Amino acid sequence: MTPAARDPELVAGLRAAGCVFAEDEAAVLQEWAPDAVALAAAARRRRAGEPLEHIVGFVEFGGLRLAVGPGTFVPRRRSLLLAHTVIGLLDDGRPPLFAEACCGVAPIAATVRAHRAGVSLHACDADPVALGYARRNLPPEAQIGCGTLLSGLAAEVSGFGVIAAVPPYVPEPELPLLPPEALDHEPLRALAGGPDGLAVAGELLNAARERLAPDGVLALELYRGQVPAAGRLASALGYRVRVVEGDDGQTVVLVAGAELSP
Repeated sequence: MTPAARDPELVAGLRAAGCVFAEDEAAVLQEWAPDAVALAAAARRRRAGEPLEHIVGFVEFGGLRLAVGPGTFVPRRRSLLLAHTVIGLLDDGRPPLFAEACCGVAPIAATVRAHRAGVSLHACDADPVALGYARRNLPPEAQIGCGTLLSGLAAEVSGFGVIAAVPPYVPEPELPLLPPEALDHEPLRALAGGPDGLAVAGELLNAARERLAPDGVLALELYRGQVPAAGRLASALGYRVRVVEGDDGQTVVLVAGAELSP
């Protein structure tokens, strides 16, 4: 019998508040809470709409338990497509130098670290709160900097084999369609991507050209419907592009490189 099954009142309360996976969330809360008082307080926060991950302080991401907290963007499961794509790109013989831009709590860099030894890790974000969690999720030797786009990367470091990002790519007209827990508890700058959702992606495509190795690539998570416009942006900057599609029918990874094979 699971912990959630032993506390039907907790499950019922979460379900009434609109939690789709009420039993799973109840199990997480019961495992995390040190006592009944803490459990009751956490349940109240969750029923009020606060993300479960912010309450318990972690998110499960591809077998890793990553630190997150209030005010941070919670890595989504769909971003495992980007993480796995990055590992494959590094395995293709590119320089073992990786950077995660717009890193948030650095889920992609943490995945690279877990699966590929010997890769030099770099990460940057404009949000110092998120970077505090990124430092907890990455080893001490990782270079982590604060700055917009790629400005947080050490100026003397270039020749990256892979730069990757989950940029903010929700088109502004679609922001009201996001769940309240995202709009109310995650930073808007991690979500809003301008009128078409490609404002930051386009800036990254431009900035990455000076930081990539000759055979290096930029890998961006996007919506499937954004591929044509993003491809045109990349082509205009001299990139060749390849698209990796996710199983959900919505998520894609746009891979762009000057010497990229089809």
